[in-house]
Amino acid sequence: MPTLISRSHRALLALLLGLACSWATAWQSDQGDGTYANPVFWADYPDPDVIRVGEDFYFATSTFAGSPGMRILHSRDLINWTIAGYVLPRLTGSPAFDLQGRGANPGVYRRGIYAPSLRHHQGHFYLVVTPVGLNTRLCKAAQVQGPWDCHELDREAFDPGLFFDTDGKAYVVTSASTDGTITLLSLSEDLKRVTNARKIHYIKGGEGVHVLKRDGLYYLFNAVPWRLGMSISRSRSLDGPWETIESINTAETGGHQGAIVELADGRWWGFVMQDKPAIGRVTHMSPIFWKDGWPIWGTPEAPGRVPARATKPIQGQPLAQPATSDEFSEPQLGLQWMWNHNPVDSAWSLRERPGHLRLRALPAADFWHARNTLTQKSQGPVSHVEISMDVSRLAVGDQCGLGTLGRYNGQLYATRDAGGQLSLNWRLITDQGDKDPQTVQDGPRVPISTERIELRMDLDYVTTNRARLSWRAAGQATWQAVGEPFDLRFDWRTGTFQGPQVAMFCFHTGEQAAGYVDIDWFRFSDKP
Repeated sequence: MPTLISRSHRALLALLLGLACSWATAWQSDQGDGTYANPVFWADYPDPDVIRVGEDFYFATSTFAGSPGMRILHSRDLINWTIAGYVLPRLTGSPAFDLQGRGANPGVYRRGIYAPSLRHHQGHFYLVVTPVGLNTRLCKAAQVQGPWDCHELDREAFDPGLFFDTDGKAYVVTSASTDGTITLLSLSEDLKRVTNARKIHYIKGGEGVHVLKRDGLYYLFNAVPWRLGMSISRSRSLDGPWETIESINTAETGGHQGAIVELADGRWWGFVMQDKPAIGRVTHMSPIFWKDGWPIWGTPEAPGRVPARATKPIQGQPLAQPATSDEFSEPQLGLQWMWNHNPVDSAWSLRERPGHLRLRALPAADFWHARNTLTQKSQGPVSHVEISMDVSRLAVGDQCGLGTLGRYNGQLYATRDAGGQLSLNWRLITDQGDKDPQTVQDGPRVPISTERIELRMDLDYVTTNRARLSWRAAGQATWQAVGEPFDLRFDWRTGTFQGPQVAMFCFHTGEQAAGYVDIDWFRFSDKP
C-alpha cells in the first residue's frame, strides 16, 4: 500500500533531495539564496541562550547527564553553527554522574545540568548553571573553548539567569515552574557569594528566565511550561513594579523558552525553542521588531509569529553545521560526541588501534547502567547512520552495537555464545518513567559468520517518527533489516529528557570486564 505524504512533506522531501549529498553533515537551515528555513537546528538543542561578542555569536544548551557537559556553539550569522566546545570536562557532585550509588537509575538521565545562562563581561565569558539537586555553579573563561574555572554558590538557583547591569553589578535571577516567584540574587564583586536575595516578580508557572536591559528598561523573558508559551515583563527597576505581556507559544506562533539578542548594527533577533513530539526541542530564529517598547517576534507584516522562512540576519557567511560523521582518525573524539555519563577513560581508546575507536565491554546490569555509551544527537527531517565494527574480540556475555538512547531504545548488537558463535540481536527497551519499570522486547537473533560487520539505523522524523535497524557484512552491497521499526519519541517524564540520541555501546553482563570492539568509522547521511 503506498505511503500517503502531505503536500508540505512532498515539498520538504523535494528540498532535501536537492540539498543532500552522499555523506552529508546535517539539516541545512541556510538555503543558499540569502534566506534560511526554520528550525535552525533540526535536532534537540534545548534551553537555548545566545549572546553576541563583537561579530561572533555563542549558543549554550542543556546537556543533562552527558559528559562532557554544557555544549557551546559558535556562529557568525545566527544560522550557520559549529560546536566550539564544552564548559565541564566531567560532571561532579554526585556519584550518579558515574552511574554509581543510589542515583544510578534511568531517572538520572533526566537530571544532570540544564538551562544554562551565558554572558560576556569585561573580556571574559561567564556561564551559570544549576545541576538538579545541587548548588548553582558559576564558571569563567577567557576564551569560550576554555579552560573554564568554576565555583559553587551557596544555594540551588533553579534555571538561573545571569545578568551584568550597566554599573557592573552582577545578579542571578531564578524562578521555578512549581512556584513562579522570581527571585533576584545579588552577587559579590568577585561573583563568588550571594550578598542579597529578594523577590521581585511572580509569573504563574514561570521558569527559564533571561534578563536584558535596553534603553533604560529591564526585560524578563520567562518560559511558561504549562502552556508552552513565553511571557515578557519590563520595568525601570530590577525591583519592579513590572508589567507583563504574553508572547509567543509553541502551538501557534513558533516556540516558548528563549530571548533576544542584539546585532552589531542595532537590529534585534529572537531565539526560541519549540517542542516536537519525536525529535525533541528544536531552535528557531526570528527577526524582532519593537512596538511600544515591547519586542515582537516576526515582522510588522506578520507580527507575533516565528517565520518558517526569512532573510538571513547577516549575509555572506559560509555554510556550516555541527559535525556528525567521524572516521576516528584523529587522536581525540570529535566535538559532536558525548558519553552517556562520565566515561571510564581506561576502557576506550583512539590510540590502541589507530584509525579505530576501541570500546571495552564494562560490566553492567543492563543498557541503562552501561558506562561508556557514546552518543550524538539524531537529526531530522530524515537521517541515516552507519558504523563499521570489528567484533573479532567479543567475549561471551558482551553486548556491543548501535541503537538509540531515549524513551525507546532500539538496539542491534553483536554477541558471542559459549560455543563461539557470533550473532546479531535486536532489542527494544522502553523507559516507563521513575515509578514504573522498563519493558524489554527481544526480537530476532541472526547468526553471522563474519567478524567485520556494518550496522545501519534509519530515522524518519517526517512521515513515520520511527527508526529501523539493519546490517551487512563488510564489503557487501545489500542491507538486511533486523527486527521491527520502533518509535522515536520525546517526553520529559521518560527517557533522557532529550530527543532520541544515536548511541554506540559495549557492555558485559557479567561481573568482570571482558572483550572489546573496534569501530572503524561512523557515517551520517541526510539523504532521503
